[in-house]
Amino acid sequence: MKRVKAFVEQQNLPHLLFAGPAGVGKTSLSLVIAKKLFKDLWHQNFLELNASDERGIDIIRNKVKDFARTRAIGNVPFKIIYLDECDALTREAQQALRRTMENYTQTCRFILSANYSSKIIEPIQSRCVVFRFKQLDKKDIIEIIEKIAKDEKLKIDEKAKDALYEICEGDCRKLENILQSSAAIAEHITEDLVHSMASVAKPKEIRDVLELALSNKFIDARNKLLGLMLSYGLAGIDVIKQIQKEILDLGIDNKAKMILIEKCGEIEFRMTEGSDEFVQLEALLSQFALVGS
Repeated sequence: MKRVKAFVEQQNLPHLLFAGPAGVGKTSLSLVIAKKLFKDLWHQNFLELNASDERGIDIIRNKVKDFARTRAIGNVPFKIIYLDECDALTREAQQALRRTMENYTQTCRFILSANYSSKIIEPIQSRCVVFRFKQLDKKDIIEIIEKIAKDEKLKIDEKAKDALYEICEGDCRKLENILQSSAAIAEHITEDLVHSMASVAKPKEIRDVLELALSNKFIDARNKLLGLMLSYGLAGIDVIKQIQKEILDLGIDNKAKMILIEKCGEIEFRMTEGSDEFVQLEALLSQFALVGS
């Protein structure tokens, strides 16, 4: 943040590449930069494009180039083009972008945003100052929750706050969506409400299923898991991710944990390839039963 602030104060911005997971503030920071630099004229000097919608070479050659070649309005010596989800641009579009960045440096600066910087070609990366964003820490998420609770006059239980953090995994956008959905139901937000709105089973419920399977009560584990999936509306992939998290807290030796985590990876791959999720989850529970026995 200090480096970005210094760039804005000096009115000397290089091309920037923001890389990191969704919902951690990449687009928000680019808007802050534009508003601080251009003040009231930021709308005229700032072009925002989502590269996942407009990902072809024609967009770079026409829309981007037309905006880049004209001078900025006001006292700032350049305009800003913000390209969101740049890792979705085709390789040809990225090559065209590289030339555009080179040719119009005098009148335009680019801020590129990507979930995976490795998908951006090396010539573009070398032209940018790279900022790597990480998922928000728990204290930051709790601070956002408390601010929303104060502004919206909501009562949020401590366990609900922990559940929100666990579910959103540092993604602020996801956090706000779950909170908004929960607040539409009740002003007093509980752990149960959060889990039901997010369509996520409670960690304890998943752990109970796994412990039943480890105790060789395969049919009971299968029925309980099926009940959870139906009551929360869970997809197989969601269940696998929750199971994988809970394995680490089970009271079994490390070798057994490694075997089960490997099985989770195998089952997840089968699901993404189109296998029946109920059959695959039963197969996974049978592996827990075998390890337990």
